[in-house]
Amino acid sequence: QVQLVESGGGLVQAGGSLRLSCAASGRSFNPYGMAWFRQTPGKEREFVARITWRSGVTYYADSVKGRFTISRDNAKNMVYLQMNSLKPEDTAVYYCATRRQSGESNYWGQGTQVTVSS
Repeated sequence: QVQLVESGGGLVQAGGSLRLSCAASGRSFNPYGMAWFRQTPGKEREFVARITWRSGVTYYADSVKGRFTISRDNAKNMVYLQMNSLKPEDTAVYYCATRRQSGESNYWGQGTQVTVSS
């Protein structure tokens, strides 16, 4: 089993920054990649960013490209999402997830709330 725990969410003004963290644990933790998603009430979960675990190749949703940066620390089993120039429409619960090579996300964290005020 794999456990993922997100942290770092909170309330920030538009234009501000937040850094989300995702701590992974479990004997079977050896993902192809990691990803961040977000979800607001009444909407489907939305892909935000992903990173391959070994090589660190990244990919972003158009809505966050140039503002968000995903990174990982393999030694610590940590994944981060640096969010700059935040907008009210970035308000959501943010989830980290493991990612298989097929693209499927098979383990999920419990989420952390990000609220951006205008």
